[in-house]
Amino acid sequence: MMTAPLLHTDRLILRRHMLADYPACCALWSDVEVVRHIGGSPQDAQAVWFRLLRYAGMWSLLGYGMWVMEDRATGAMIGEAGLLSAARSLPELDGVPEAGWVLGPQAWGRGLATEAMAAVLGWADANLDRTAIRCIIEPDNGASIKVAEKLGFAAMGDAVLGGKVIKLFDRRGVSA
Repeated sequence: MMTAPLLHTDRLILRRHMLADYPACCALWSDVEVVRHIGGSPQDAQAVWFRLLRYAGMWSLLGYGMWVMEDRATGAMIGEAGLLSAARSLPELDGVPEAGWVLGPQAWGRGLATEAMAAVLGWADANLDRTAIRCIIEPDNGASIKVAEKLGFAAMGDAVLGGKVIKLFDRRGVSA
């Protein structure tokens, strides 16, 4: 069974989710400002519990998934970053890992999403046999669009998800 490998950056430790992360995950995903551009609805405790189970399942079944973003200086969980498969019924995402990141407000504006995802994409380039990674971002989420562009993602068009227009981005990478 595959589990998330430990990754280190200058300011972060990227590690697997553990049961002890559940309260911090509940706080993250129930924050109205955090989810404003990620579906728009805070998640209750049960939804977050199922999210944690999905994370473990993705690693086990797909060989990739999400990591906890832990602040190296404080040990605090400040967000999540990684790759996922969400079965969104968008043909552009079928069979392609989807990049995703979410940070709590204490971590905004410090370049931590870019730092974490650069490590994730470096790991993916070295370990996954695939030709592309994609991501979706709501059009008014300028901060995440900037992160995607810094990471080498290019806009590939718009789609509709849950009745809302989202932007699709593509990053061609190195196959292992």
